[in-house]
Order: sequence, then C-alpha cells, then structure tokens
Amino acid sequence: MKFGIALGALNAHFHVAVTDEAERLGFESVWLPEHLVLTMTMTRSPTPGEEHPPVPPTTPVFDAFTYLGFLAGRTSRLRLGTHVYNLALRHPFVAARAVQTLDLVSDGRAEIGIGAGWLEQEWQAAELDFHTRGRRLDEALEVCKRLWSEPEVAHDGQFFRFAPVAFEPKPVQQPWPPLLIGGESDAALGRAARAADGWIGMAHTVESVGEPVARLRELLDGYGRGGAGFEVCVGGPVERREDVERWEQAGVTRLIVSPWRRSPEAVDGIKAFADLVGLDAAPER
Repeated sequence: MKFGIALGALNAHFHVAVTDEAERLGFESVWLPEHLVLTMTMTRSPTPGEEHPPVPPTTPVFDAFTYLGFLAGRTSRLRLGTHVYNLALRHPFVAARAVQTLDLVSDGRAEIGIGAGWLEQEWQAAELDFHTRGRRLDEALEVCKRLWSEPEVAHDGQFFRFAPVAFEPKPVQQPWPPLLIGGESDAALGRAARAADGWIGMAHTVESVGEPVARLRELLDGYGRGGAGFEVCVGGPVERREDVERWEQAGVTRLIVSPWRRSPEAVDGIKAFADLVGLDAAPER
C-alpha cells in the first residue's frame, strides 16, 4: 500500500512543514487540488448525491504545477500529484508543458490526477461549454499523450487543430507520467479504464469502494487491459494497522490520507499515522 498526504485538507500555511515531514517519515506522495478560478456563484458538487459545492469561493487556490515544482525542490523522494487537474479547461499545449516541466524538475516524480470538472460556472467564466467537457477532455488528453511521446505532432479534431509541431524535451517518465482519472461517475470510470494508468476517487470506506473497484475491473476487462499495474487511489480512514490489509483486499493501491482534525495538528498527526502503519522514516542527518 502506498500512502499519500492530502494537502487540500490543510490550511496552506502548513503545506511546507507537512511536506517536509512526510518525506522524512516515508510517505509516498503529496496531492494538491486545483481550480482555474472559483466563481462567486457555485452549484453542483464533485461528490455523488450532494448538490452544494464543498468549498467557498474565497478558498485559496494555487497554480498546481508551480506549487508542486516548488515542493519538488524541497524533496527528493516524494511523488507530487494533482488531485485533480482540470485539463480540459486548458489548451493541450499549456497542459502538456506544465506536466512535462514538473516531471523534469522533479526527476520523474509527477503523478497527474485529471478530472472533467464539476463546477459549471468555472467553465462559463472561461467561456467554454460545460456540456462538452467530457469530449474536450478526451481530445485534449489524446493530444497531450502524443506531445509527450512523439517527435512530431499535428492534429485536426473537434476542439483543437494545429499543423505539425515539435514538443521538447520529453518527460522523464515515458511514455508519460502516470495519468489517473478522477471522478465517481460512469463516464469517469470508463475514461479511467480506457485511457489512463489508474483511477483517483473521493473519500471512501472499505465497504463503499467495492462498487467502483468492481466496475473498473469489468471495464478494464472489456477494454482488454486487465488490472495489472492499474492504480486505485482513494481517501479513507485507517484506525488500526489491520485496516491497511482490508483496503488492499478491496483493491486499493494508494490511500490519500489526512490524519488530523485541525491543521496545526497535522505534523503530529502524520507522525502518529506513520507509526501506526509502520512507515520507514529516513535516517536523521
């Protein structure tokens, strides 16, 4: 089991301290949420069954790749992930360059969680059609994959058209950094099984994660991919060491955790969590 830290569950003042300590304690990754902009009027929610956004419009938001690049410079082992990046709100040139640069400056430690987006007003503010977000994401992702892996790329699609371009340098991780599709909908699960290296979901319990994992297995089989190497990443509780085995048996390969109640308690919380699950801390210098 891999263990990541949910930076989005923290006051931003504590990101650096928690990241530094997570690296020392032996956590595998840190994960940063992302929006292009939060509008004053917001509807919908990324959580199934909920109608209201989980955050107010004044929530601090950062450019994910700039921030993760900064954290890359402070660390040497932690993987650095987006949870999740709204790729379809950007031109593929912009998105591909951001991903490529993070992977290069981190020496191949980028993990790219991608979502289709849930905030309709964000799309309206960017003057894009919210109802095309799935198709736009599929096309943008395909273009990005080609930019990351092919010497010359031309494209003539529904949303993006360009004559041959070169895109250098390529990411360290080839053919591209791990791509994890976020979301709980049928469309998101299908996209993950069809076009990604894994799925990154919301907070779950051992019981609730069974349904999307079973559906992913069906979809992966349908695409002839099997499940080998496919990452399943969710948030969830670990109250005793035996819980880790239960998550593994449920098919989860990475837990993104936030073992604290208040941000000032986060460093102590991740220390206690590391002791609970038996992480190997780096030697003291």
